[in-house]
Amino acid sequence: MLIVWAILATNVAFAQIPTPGGNGSDPAAKTEKVADPLGRDTPAGMVTGFISAAAEQNYEKAAQYLDLSQEKGAWGPSVAQQLQRILDQGGYVFSRLRLSSEPAGDVDDGLPPDQDKFGAVRTSSGSVDLIAQQVTDKDGNKIWMVSSRTVAELPSLSRTVISSVVDRLLPYSLRDDYRFAGVPAGHWIAVLVLAVVSFLLVWAIISSLLWVVFRIRNRQDSRIRRVLSASAFPIRLFFTVWMLRVTMVLTGVSIVARQHMSSVTEIIGWIALSWIIWRVVDAVGDFTIARMTLRGRLSMLSAVTFVRRAVKFALVAFAVIAGLNALGYNVTAGLAALGIGGIAIALGAQKTIEHLVGSLTLVTDQPMRVGDFCKFGETLGTIEDIGMRSTRIRTLDRTLITVPNGNLAALPIENFSRRDKFWYHPTLDLRYETTPDQLRTLMASMRDLLVEHPKVESPGRVRMVGFGPNSLKVEIFSYIHAVDMDEFLEAQEELSLRLMELVEEAGTGFALASQTLYLARDRALSMTRSPQLAPQEHEPGSGNGDGRPHERAQAGA
Repeated sequence: MLIVWAILATNVAFAQIPTPGGNGSDPAAKTEKVADPLGRDTPAGMVTGFISAAAEQNYEKAAQYLDLSQEKGAWGPSVAQQLQRILDQGGYVFSRLRLSSEPAGDVDDGLPPDQDKFGAVRTSSGSVDLIAQQVTDKDGNKIWMVSSRTVAELPSLSRTVISSVVDRLLPYSLRDDYRFAGVPAGHWIAVLVLAVVSFLLVWAIISSLLWVVFRIRNRQDSRIRRVLSASAFPIRLFFTVWMLRVTMVLTGVSIVARQHMSSVTEIIGWIALSWIIWRVVDAVGDFTIARMTLRGRLSMLSAVTFVRRAVKFALVAFAVIAGLNALGYNVTAGLAALGIGGIAIALGAQKTIEHLVGSLTLVTDQPMRVGDFCKFGETLGTIEDIGMRSTRIRTLDRTLITVPNGNLAALPIENFSRRDKFWYHPTLDLRYETTPDQLRTLMASMRDLLVEHPKVESPGRVRMVGFGPNSLKVEIFSYIHAVDMDEFLEAQEELSLRLMELVEEAGTGFALASQTLYLARDRALSMTRSPQLAPQEHEPGSGNGDGRPHERAQAGA
């Protein structure tokens, strides 16, 4: 709906752009075609205009929709009234969806380019087509009118029709005295009665058919039973609408009433058809999800959900377009205007398209599915729903995060639910006081533990990997087979406790974070005399009187 309104708004905006001449001085503007005031530019406009004039009983105006060029001396209002009576009692005109809304008419109907079929009249000898023809008016413009050939056939057609069933049953006052929207009140009453009768008749027929089908397929879980049960009411509504349209023609309800009801019945018919498809899509989707779950193909659940929503989205869009067409809006022309307003719409819908493509990527690649526990960037959570635009994630804090699929498809996704085994890889720090023999015995016991444990994938690896700052490092590398995280944590806890027991049995222990401080006293340099000072040691007065040098005490630390 937003796209349609944007298109219409774009058309209005472009229509209001002034011509290059500014004040109408452009020569091309003078030759622009003027719309026909009676709406005869298209076959659909011609039919609508004639019916509206007949509803107002303005037969002089209605005669302007007839090509009387070949009828010399014919009085136009009388001919128009004659055509209305023929349509009331035995004829019909096409709905808006079937009538062409193009000035050129329907070029693919097998008729000459200037002719279109707009209805038919039932006679005892068969059906006679009603033809519209494109002619040139006195101003040189091309307009559509009831063809001269059809006008010439009206007298003979008038003699073949008889009074309608409705007119024969209704009293005079309800046929001519009281009118509503240009239709006798009795004809509106007939429409209501026919609607009720049609619904009851369709209800009885459909119920009988369903009873027969359920008797043949008497299983409670039958796919046909589920689909038909879910679609029973819209099916009845759909056939009621079309039966009402047929019975209004057969009973001779006024053509004006039928045209008023045409839009209503078409809209109800499209709603009912969309409703049927909606129910069928739901039933098929539920059945497919149940079958995939039963077969263990859980990876397909997200794809089925996405396809179901995509079909529903397309169904709603189609129903809206059909409904607008039934109301008289030219949606085809609006969609064709995408060439003009497409750039603005594409820019505005850029993010929406990006998220839709992201949804297709998630469904196609299937990096995750509903129920998976994943990590998206810095976010951890469980997938609750993958929609057409966004994905809902339940975090560990039990909050709900909604991430657009375009953004999600660009993030690295770590899916914890898809792993087939869990990595168990502790590194033990043992004291440096552990002897090589103790270490060899301990590592042999650890290897036996990994081999004997039923959930550890063999072979496990136990190796001394180096010398740490304050410990001897022993690495354990193995995988644990577990269904979920809880089972893995249970196995990990059991292995860790057993490792503690093995370390204790080996007579060693785990290293603590510690530092060793060494204290030492450095010795001072020796006071031995340098050779250059030796002569000075024998100078007079420098000795002890006996010629010996003074003794010096060595200072030591």
